[in-house]
Amino acid sequence: MTVGVSEDTTLCPTEETYTGFQKAYDFLNRKLFDGELPNCLITLQRRNRTYGYFSGDRFGRTDGVLTDEIALNPSHFHNRPAADVLSTLAHEMVHLWQHHHGTPGRGRYHNREWAARMKEIGLQASSTGQQGGDETGDRVSHYILPDGPFDRAARTLLTRGFSIHWTETPPTAAKAPSEDEDEGEGGETEGTKSGKRVKYTCPRCSLNAWAKHEARLVCGTDMTPMDPASS
Repeated sequence: MTVGVSEDTTLCPTEETYTGFQKAYDFLNRKLFDGELPNCLITLQRRNRTYGYFSGDRFGRTDGVLTDEIALNPSHFHNRPAADVLSTLAHEMVHLWQHHHGTPGRGRYHNREWAARMKEIGLQASSTGQQGGDETGDRVSHYILPDGPFDRAARTLLTRGFSIHWTETPPTAAKAPSEDEDEGEGGETEGTKSGKRVKYTCPRCSLNAWAKHEARLVCGTDMTPMDPASS
């Protein structure tokens, strides 16, 4: 019997995916940040209308140690060149750099310090992702500067064999994106994801706020990620 891909017990998709991104993070850290960035937790998150995001001190270990999160959206891996995905990783690494070594903008604001550091590593901040876009604002993308530090680092990584081994299979007309996804363990009550507002609380000052399910809120008082209150 021919063994299908899903039945091949020798495959390690998790290891292949995350080991690749960790090696890319380490390489970009050395080449673009002189190795000064601490490690973080790299995750894959399907957040609408974004290629990735950064969240400072997002995860904690049982001994109290905190680490940051850089999330990449796998929904775009199949339609973006690997260099562009790596540029998103570098974009979020600049946010991580600013979190530890600079002065982040309030909330989601991308300030001039962030934009200047982006340019130093070879990425031009742009609200449109094209030439002429605003360098600062709440929603700012970027484009790669030809033959800049990032461009050279990315080409070296690709030459050395970096690739995104696993990408989402695009949905077909006969198959909805969630057709073969189960409801998950300990799922939300019906209606939570359809617009019901959820209470979020700052773990430091106990400030409360209400927002849609899976929103990412940051307390404006002490810049701490706000977590949804347990029900």
